Amino acid sequence: MITFILSVLFSMQIIATTPTFGSLELTVTNLESEKGLIRVLIFSSSDGFPEDPSKAIKALSVPIKSKKARLKINDLQAGNYAISVFHDENEDGKIRKNFFGYPLNKFGFSNNPNGFLSIPSFSRCAFSIEAGQYTYHEIVLR
Repeated sequence: MITFILSVLFSMQIIATTPTFGSLELTVTNLESEKGLIRVLIFSSSDGFPEDPSKAIKALSVPIKSKKARLKINDLQAGNYAISVFHDENEDGKIRKNFFGYPLNKFGFSNNPNGFLSIPSFSRCAFSIEAGQYTYHEIVLR
């Protein structure tokens, strides 16, 4: 009986210490200046992707150093995510667009999908975070 109780308690301890979070390190490159901030939106679904900060699970502002921006997030639940970023040189929090709706700010997405004239889908930009694992992404602004 004692062996059974100890094995149950040991099993509960293993379950309790199994990580459910993963870590993400992101580097944003191809910046032309160090003015302003990099705005980062992290989405866990296509709802609101890529521009609606109210639908993002995280909205972050990252300083620029040596024409790069780096951040590390340690508390992402295991799952699928997509990231959109833009260079906010004037720090107004908004993407400036031309007459045709094309961004004037440099921008980018996770997985660096090709495509010049259309916004990529969540699925094209999605990647997985595994529990207890470290994931690295580099987004090259365009």
